Amino acid sequence: MEKGELDKSSSADGDSQVPPDPVAQQHELLISEIESTDGHLGTALRSIYDGPEPEKFLNRLDARIKAHDKEIEAMCNHHYQGFIESVHSLLQVRSDVKKLNTEIQTTNVDLKKSGQSVLSRGEELVKHRKIQKNIEAAIETLSLCLPVLETYGKLREQMAAKRYYPALKTLEQLEHTYLPRVSKYRFSQVMCETIPRLRDNINEASMSDLKDFLESIRKHSGRIGEVAMKQTAHENSLDALLVSVKTKKRLAPAPPNPFTGEVDSTAGCNGPHPKTEDDQDPEEGLSAQDLIDFSPVYRCLHIHSVLGTKDRFESYYRKQRRKQARLALQPPPVMDHAMHLVKSQGKDPRPHETLEGYKTYFHNIVGYYVVEDHILSTTSGLINQTYLDELWDMALSKITAVLRTHIGFCTDTNLLLQVKNLIVLFCLTLRSYGFSVSQLFELLLEVRDQYSELLRKMWVEVFNKIFDEDNYTPITVETVEEYRRITNVYPFRDDELEKEPFPKRFPFSQFVPRIYCEVKEYINACLKFSEDLHLSMTEKTEMVYNATSNLMRETLWKGISNLIRRPNLTLVQLIQISINMEHLDQSCIFLEDFISNITGARQDNFRASKLQGQSMFKSAKSDAESEIYKQLDLKIDEFFELASYDWLMVEFEGQPSGYVIDLTSFLQGTFISFTNLPEKVAQTACMSACKHIAECMMNLLKDEEVKSMTEPVLQQFDRDLQECEKFAKENPVHDLDGNTFQLAFADLRQLLNLFLSWEWTSYFADYGKSHSLYVRVSPVTCIILLEKLKESDKKRNSLFMAAFKQKERDKKRLVDTVLKQLRQLVNEQSLQQFS
Repeated sequence: MEKGELDKSSSADGDSQVPPDPVAQQHELLISEIESTDGHLGTALRSIYDGPEPEKFLNRLDARIKAHDKEIEAMCNHHYQGFIESVHSLLQVRSDVKKLNTEIQTTNVDLKKSGQSVLSRGEELVKHRKIQKNIEAAIETLSLCLPVLETYGKLREQMAAKRYYPALKTLEQLEHTYLPRVSKYRFSQVMCETIPRLRDNINEASMSDLKDFLESIRKHSGRIGEVAMKQTAHENSLDALLVSVKTKKRLAPAPPNPFTGEVDSTAGCNGPHPKTEDDQDPEEGLSAQDLIDFSPVYRCLHIHSVLGTKDRFESYYRKQRRKQARLALQPPPVMDHAMHLVKSQGKDPRPHETLEGYKTYFHNIVGYYVVEDHILSTTSGLINQTYLDELWDMALSKITAVLRTHIGFCTDTNLLLQVKNLIVLFCLTLRSYGFSVSQLFELLLEVRDQYSELLRKMWVEVFNKIFDEDNYTPITVETVEEYRRITNVYPFRDDELEKEPFPKRFPFSQFVPRIYCEVKEYINACLKFSEDLHLSMTEKTEMVYNATSNLMRETLWKGISNLIRRPNLTLVQLIQISINMEHLDQSCIFLEDFISNITGARQDNFRASKLQGQSMFKSAKSDAESEIYKQLDLKIDEFFELASYDWLMVEFEGQPSGYVIDLTSFLQGTFISFTNLPEKVAQTACMSACKHIAECMMNLLKDEEVKSMTEPVLQQFDRDLQECEKFAKENPVHDLDGNTFQLAFADLRQLLNLFLSWEWTSYFADYGKSHSLYVRVSPVTCIILLEKLKESDKKRNSLFMAAFKQKERDKKRLVDTVLKQLRQLVNEQSLQQFS
């Protein structure tokens, strides 16, 4: 015992020095449990084999056994006597054991006989346990295969229902999740072989749906564009009916009468169809994107993304849409037909159909880009902004070219205005989707010039109608209402006219207020085109000024010029036209005020933008005055055509010629009508008339067809000239000395005075001097008249040669001498000119 205690103490000392091992401590606990437990050791044994390092436990157990053996040996040595006694007792027990063994064998035989039935039952139990295990294995295998088969059936159903994207997902799940679990079975290999074909079928079916979708949006792009433009019209407070396309709805024919079998011809498709509350547009309230189902595109995109062919799908989609874009950018046949009609006939006879063509054209383009914008915003990578911008830039140049070509053949202003409104709405719609439309607004400025040109052509007829319907007499009003009616239309103010009693007479004819009103109508028409073009006040005002100036400079000016040159105008009408031009010149100020009021611009800011009509009206007034002078000359020529002088007159009767009396009476009445003309114009007209009279009388004397004349004829001319000088001296125009008009007859007066006084000595002596009484008399004219007098003397001398022989001979000698001197003067003048 002491030795064992020493060993324990030594081991304890060693343990105290070395840190305790957790495995060793666990083994000690288990050994202690085995030693102390009398019952079942299964738990302890499981812990040993489940624990770490069971070999070390066995070694420790062997060590403990040896320790106990030593203790037993020590104990046996200590109790040896007791052991001997125990052996004797054990030997005694041996006999008892043999007896017990015999009894046990007997019992064992009996037990085997009774255990045979138990063994047979046990074998049956084992057999059924194997069957149960096989069933469980079969159930487990079926539990693996059933999901595969169910998934494959689900795949077939989805493909039959054309749910290709879920089918593709199911196919992926079948291929990567379920089939690997049953890869050892032969049917799984068959399924694996069909998967590529199924994937190709899904691809082809999705592409078929995509093609149907592309065909559908090609057909419905017009309707999508129409709805989009209507929404933009509502948002911008524009007329939505502008973009509506009129379609004829066919109604089902009325059913026959069940009793007579007759069909009511007034009902159905031929009869009236009153619109009720139920007859509303089913698409009302839907956005443009809601009109089309984009799911085929999304499905196809997802399918190709899963299949790894997204790039190929994007390329195919863009290629097909580019083709559709080219189709959408082609003008409808109606537009081309209208253009050919204008080329062949000069005018489109069907403007309504042409407008419908423009609507269809714009609807198709808007619908196309609304779809593309929606695809851009709802998909990732199918199209990008760069692609869409390039597509729009290409389309924009094409649209601009098409519109410029077709609008260039438009000859109807109403159609052009409606097309402009369509273009504006088209631009607003596309700009709301982020597209740049500045190039189209620039095109509208070109169209505006064409619109103004068409208006000017229309106003040519308007002005000509005014010219034809005017009576060219001053407007006379009998009542205040009539007076106010004129002044309300044309802002004419005259204090003197206000004070005059009724009836009052305006200085101008209906010509002036009507022209003024029509120019205002033209301005309003031009402004109507500029609506919604987003022009600044400055640009709008400049546009109106330029358009109005062009109207006056090109259209009105040409009309007035042609009017003034009409051969059937009377002198009084020309005078009234001249007066009208003066008031139209003043109306330019009223028109500038009108432009300032309707554009909202202060006139002070546009001093440089004056209407060019003022200079035009001044020029027209000058042309009218020139025409007045010309008409006066023509009238005077008509009177001189009535002149019938007896060039061989023997005796002067002392009375003026009849045509001269008529001429002066006409001129007096004409110059009375000049009272409304400016004084300078009236004076110029009177002086022009007097000069022309003097010229005509001089031409009569110098007429080459008149070969001879007598002195009484010169006396008659002198009397006629006195009558004309009397008319000029009586001052036909106020505020001008009558002697001024007499100067027009100075050449003729000096010529007649020279021939009637026969003062050739004085003529030759003072020739070329400023104080000469005959300074205006030309030697050439004198030669002509002397030749004619000489010729008449020859004829007369042949008749009365005997009675006047000596006297006529002296006169003939004198005439020859004068002629000789006159020819010398003419030769000297010719030599001076050449020198």
